[in-house]
Amino acid sequence: MKRSLLLAACAAISMAAASVQAAPPAHVTAAVANPDRPAADRERDDARKPAEMLEFAGVKQGDVVVELIPGGGYFTRMLSAAVGPTGKVFAAVPAADLEKAKTEAKGNVTPVAMTGPAFKTPEPVDLMFTAQNYHDFHLKRFNLDVAAVNKALFDTIKPGGTLVIIDHAAVDGAPLEVADSLHRIDPAVVKREVEAAGFKFVGESNAVRNSADDKTKLVFDPSIRGKTDQFVFKFKKPG
Repeated sequence: MKRSLLLAACAAISMAAASVQAAPPAHVTAAVANPDRPAADRERDDARKPAEMLEFAGVKQGDVVVELIPGGGYFTRMLSAAVGPTGKVFAAVPAADLEKAKTEAKGNVTPVAMTGPAFKTPEPVDLMFTAQNYHDFHLKRFNLDVAAVNKALFDTIKPGGTLVIIDHAAVDGAPLEVADSLHRIDPAVVKREVEAAGFKFVGESNAVRNSADDKTKLVFDPSIRGKTDQFVFKFKKPG
């Protein structure tokens, strides 16, 4: 009986310790809990798991970060808070949107133009982060040399720096054309292309995977929008 009680107590202590270890860093928790975040952003948190994403990315206070194609700024605002006043966030937007983005930028966020292979930030970055955008590199209307774009991204990151890619998963072996038809991409394609640029794959997160998504629908289909199966890859630049 005493042994059973002892084992139960040890198990409870182990579970409590695991729970403590699993908590995101304080600066990440504070960034997600920031009361200045729009209510519309908060409503998306259950699906997008921002605390898990920022923790997995390893963003630290004082980091220099670039977010590629930030859209409405969902992650931009949290990255800005997470790096704090000593850090910087470059928001890489389409060239056509640059002036508008400059007028709306706040605090430590500086918009820069995302211009394909010519892309460059004002200084090397510790972390490059992009959510639901990598597949756009393969859209026919952009006609991008994806290998050249990835090389430009590689050159923008400091040696030892990190690249995090979140995107909508296509079925295994899906052709690149699904980028246009479904706004999805085969995770294996992303890994292969990014590694070819010189990055080293170092891990993935399953926080936003969804096995209920059969990956055959357009990501904007009302039946799956906001609930797609998404992969999260982390790469490192050697150095």
